[in-house]
Amino acid sequence: MRCGKIVCVGQNYREHIREMRSDEPAEPVLFLKPSTSLISDGEAILIPEGIGTVHHEVELALIVGKGGRDIAEKDALSHISQVSVFNDVTARDVQSAARKAGLPWALAKGMDTFAPLGERVPLDRVPDIHSLDLELRVNGEFRQKGNTAQMIFPPERLIAHISRFMTLEPGDIIATGTPSGVGPLRPGDVVEATVHGVGTLRNPVRMR
Repeated sequence: MRCGKIVCVGQNYREHIREMRSDEPAEPVLFLKPSTSLISDGEAILIPEGIGTVHHEVELALIVGKGGRDIAEKDALSHISQVSVFNDVTARDVQSAARKAGLPWALAKGMDTFAPLGERVPLDRVPDIHSLDLELRVNGEFRQKGNTAQMIFPPERLIAHISRFMTLEPGDIIATGTPSGVGPLRPGDVVEATVHGVGTLRNPVRMR
């Protein structure tokens, strides 16, 4: 299935909100990544020349199998066919400068290679998406740990909320947010993002 859009959720784990010195949202915080930012397991995350601090963010991704609009929470998971491991790579300096100026921060999130996605696993092969451990390591060093049970807005709520405003289409990806522990990636690093019960996503980091 072709990915038409990547809908990402920000500030969906309380500890991450605290580390980013933000306030807990009343509704899901949404932003988009272009499909051109997607790469697969083993492909390199490429940092453009002149870009400063770049951070990793391990997430559970939901892959839309059946499109829809105004989807009810009770029906939400029937629209998801697969799940995967996602790394929401972020040019943090670019994002921080945009936020400070009150400007959009699409560039910080949407650069080429800034959306690594792992193997797509059928939803019915995953034990319980509401209780999956997430971990991330850089060069074997532990960086992030969390569990999908810690989401402020669970998957059903996210799907219903997004589809209230944007029609979801088959192949669309929903990235559900990251736990605390985000940190820098540098050329030469190898980043491994894991969602237990789903898989591990491994990508080297290079300059472009």
